[in-house]
Amino acid sequence: MKIILTQEVSGLGTPGDIVEVKNGYGRNYLLPQGFAIQWTKGAEKQVVVIKRAREAREIRDLGQATEVKGQLSGLKVTLNARSGNGGRLFGSITPAEIVDAVKAAGGPALDRRRLELPGHIKTTGSYNVSVKLHPEVTATFPVNVVAAK
Repeated sequence: MKIILTQEVSGLGTPGDIVEVKNGYGRNYLLPQGFAIQWTKGAEKQVVVIKRAREAREIRDLGQATEVKGQLSGLKVTLNARSGNGGRLFGSITPAEIVDAVKAAGGPALDRRRLELPGHIKTTGSYNVSVKLHPEVTATFPVNVVAAK
């Protein structure tokens, strides 16, 4: 099955890529989740629009990626979250909340889809979060989750 990716799928490609996948994977997962659209000649023309949108929000080059990595390395990110006894959170910390906390701490704007969390963050404590800034550059920064008062 030939599909056009609309979002980044690890191990498969980036938005705008035309890839060949197994029928079940495309029909049962990628298409319903909105990660891809069915390939047609008309849809192939949409690839240009998808790639233009990706370029607008993508970090331009390796130099800019290393600059952003330097900004993230010296950043202290703290998240306040409601928690119960023993530091267990009500719910969990999402990538969108981490992106907002990075902005609030004076850091650069990040894409939430590029964050890689160390599993589900459901307790207070310190976590190392990595973000894939560029195919060759991955930055890791600490996130401290504290109980809201």
